[in-house]
Amino acid sequence: MLDLQQLASFVAVVNAGSFVGAAEVTGLSKAAVSRQVAELEARLGVRLLHRTTRRLSLTDDGQRFFAGAVALLADAGELEAETSSSSGEATGVLRINAPLTFGNLHLAPLWPAFLAANPKVALDITLNDRVVDLVEEGYDVAVRITNLASSQLSSRRLASTRIVLCASPAYLAAHGAPSHPHELAGHQVISYAYWTGGDDWRFTGAQGEARVRVRPRIHTNSGDTCRRAALQGQGIVLQPDFLVGDDLRRGDLVELLPGWRSIELGIHAVYASRKHLPMKTRHLIDFLVEAFAAPPWAA
Repeated sequence: MLDLQQLASFVAVVNAGSFVGAAEVTGLSKAAVSRQVAELEARLGVRLLHRTTRRLSLTDDGQRFFAGAVALLADAGELEAETSSSSGEATGVLRINAPLTFGNLHLAPLWPAFLAANPKVALDITLNDRVVDLVEEGYDVAVRITNLASSQLSSRRLASTRIVLCASPAYLAAHGAPSHPHELAGHQVISYAYWTGGDDWRFTGAQGEARVRVRPRIHTNSGDTCRRAALQGQGIVLQPDFLVGDDLRRGDLVELLPGWRSIELGIHAVYASRKHLPMKTRHLIDFLVEAFAAPPWAA
């Protein structure tokens, strides 16, 4: 039967490119690493590595064996994590990515309750509006606001948000309100850099679909800046109701063209795989699903 420590030493040597580098990674001595690789070769009855004074390289057998060894070690690690968390207690560091504005407005208030319920979990939270690579960048969970296309990633839907066209009463008093989407081309507009359609805004109404190319007075990668500028009478914005919902309820912003709708987006918790999902990740996703069962912006 294969020895996992021997496999780990072999993989470390290949990844590091030397026995010295593998020793630094594994915490073993160079002699111990060399011995374990030699014992593995003896057990298999094949040579896995070409050794010269200058470099190491995989033999043909070594190349075939390396991929299987990596997969076997990964499965062993997942099994250990799943078994160690079978008590139901979540432990470890959770790396989370979320959109900047949504993370500040709607996730930040939730973290104290989550940490109180999971005292052995620590949070490492990154907020930005770009789409991160969960696997490549090492995130456990990402919150994404989009209509998800087919993906190798797994996800749970948390809520939805409606994209609303709106402006302040002061702006409307000075410039009037548009009666059709095409009139937006002649208005001062505040546009969001990450909007999927760019400066082409599309709406659907009883008359069908309308598309207009807006000319932004302000262009920014911050939803908060869009909102602030709109509140100060600088123009018309197209922003999610999780950001402007309270402003609309107070009358600080007014929804425009209610007979024409932009899109509605899903808010999802996205993670790498359902297989051997760590307990800390499972607890977080379940917590978020419950927390957003009745979204505050939809009140």
